[in-house]
Amino acid sequence: MAIITLTTDFGEKDHFAGAIKGAIYSELPDVRIVDISHSVSPFNVPEAAYIIQNAYSSFPKGTIHMIGIDSELNPENKHIAVLLNDHYFICANNGIMSMICSEIVPQKIVEINIHDRVATSFPVLDVFVNVACHIARGGTLEVIGKIIETIKPIKNLIPFVSEERSQIIGSVIYIDNYGNVITNIKRKFFEDIQKTRSYEISARNYKFKTIYEKYSDAINFDIPEEKRYDDGKRLVVFNSSGYLEIAVYKSDNGTVGSASTLLGLKVMDTVTINFSKT
Repeated sequence: MAIITLTTDFGEKDHFAGAIKGAIYSELPDVRIVDISHSVSPFNVPEAAYIIQNAYSSFPKGTIHMIGIDSELNPENKHIAVLLNDHYFICANNGIMSMICSEIVPQKIVEINIHDRVATSFPVLDVFVNVACHIARGGTLEVIGKIIETIKPIKNLIPFVSEERSQIIGSVIYIDNYGNVITNIKRKFFEDIQKTRSYEISARNYKFKTIYEKYSDAINFDIPEEKRYDDGKRLVVFNSSGYLEIAVYKSDNGTVGSASTLLGLKVMDTVTINFSKT
């Protein structure tokens, strides 16, 4: 039984997500549809890329992932289907796939060319559904597109490193449901530049000199709980996806606040790491 996932910025209020599911079920009544997220910020390609990168590999090989972000067809925003790590991805060629493709080389990429056969003003509903159902029936990518070799990159995906390798300048790419701030600085990238040197992380006016392995490592459990007052403590970790994250312990925007609100950080803001000379 085929599995098709949906990741969009359509939200839950409008009919779009439901219409897509209905169209898929009309073609393939026995398919399984899984919502990854419909709450991506509108047209936010880096946010969508982060979500799909960290979700897709939990699904079985052969899963088909439809990504409906900034998907209107135009001369600079073609549609593609990608076979990568034995998963299929259907999306616009707007950089969404570049975060995943930076670590895993695609097995095949095609630029979808069936638009003349599908009348549409809503490509995710019409073109993407048509392609997903074709793949789910066992169809090949060459039937629905022409082979291409490269995809469009996301701007600012790779952090900047100074010429003397004493500084990394990264940026915020995602803010999660807890208000934790995720940057584009990955653990391996950081460690390759660090070379055991001490460091200081700067985000707006805040400084951090320790990266913890997990959130609770920032807490001194030798102090009685009633005397710790640790809720709301600012900290930095490499999260479960390997990205540098600025967080607040047990964050809650209704009480102690979050890293995003307390530090005033938003997507595309700068996070800097300065390394000692030795």
